[in-house]
Amino acid sequence: MMMTKSILAATAAVSLVACVQQDQPPAGIARAIPTADQVRINLPTGTSRTVGELAEWYVATRNITQTFNGGSAWVLILIHTIVQFPVTSVDGNTYTWGPWSDALDPAEYKLDVVDVGDGTYTYQLSGRSKTVAGSAFEVIIDGTADPRAGDLQGNGEFQIDFDAGRRVNPVDAGDERGQVEVRYDLAQRHLDLTIMSVDDNGNLVTGDYAYDERADGGGAMTFDVDADTGGTSALEQVGVHSQWQANGAGRADLSIKGGDAGAGATATECWNNLFARTFYTDSVGFAPTEGDAASCAF
Repeated sequence: MMMTKSILAATAAVSLVACVQQDQPPAGIARAIPTADQVRINLPTGTSRTVGELAEWYVATRNITQTFNGGSAWVLILIHTIVQFPVTSVDGNTYTWGPWSDALDPAEYKLDVVDVGDGTYTYQLSGRSKTVAGSAFEVIIDGTADPRAGDLQGNGEFQIDFDAGRRVNPVDAGDERGQVEVRYDLAQRHLDLTIMSVDDNGNLVTGDYAYDERADGGGAMTFDVDADTGGTSALEQVGVHSQWQANGAGRADLSIKGGDAGAGATATECWNNLFARTFYTDSVGFAPTEGDAASCAF
């Protein structure tokens, strides 16, 4: 999913901060929303070799992390940018930016942030289509933020509803479908994502992603997805577990089972700090075993 193109985040941000500004929000709101860098999935990258020489599952691991980085980043950049500006209106403990849109925009947006009173905040980015008369606001991004543990120690979660984004703004929403839920813990350097969507054929796709960053700069990710990978419409269960050191050397273990895969298969690939394959094997002879298992970083 090309999450970074969804809902024209930049347009929404510009529209909302262009509103008539009346009041300053509490300073804690801006502090509560983490920056994109604070929840970034850090995977060492390099271009010292051509893609053809790179370890195949290092490339896949990198692509997965970059996709999820983009999905988290555009939401946090959008919300964090908006709350730096004075609010449009205040109603009790609810601070609202918007609603606002440019004359030619097909939708208008607003951001509501609620100061819960215990140091935590909830927020919702909503939109309303201007192409359909009488349209109501729909929640596109729904989140909570708990900064009470201190700077770089907070946690929270947010959900992106791409289907709502498409209904609000069918002109700019892109091809994304379904929902993604993101949960983060800055103190633990941990990130979880849950995906609920459909593929191009309308088949259900669900997935779970977990990421942990180690103190030395290394990390690990687990990505499990139920999806139709080919053959009949039956769903297969695909799992990828990757680990990497701070210098980039790593290992990926893969599995597929169920659906057309039957009893399934497993594979392992390792790569060095230049991201070149040093070992590969699989359980069904899909490709020849090569390299030395002793070379694996894990």
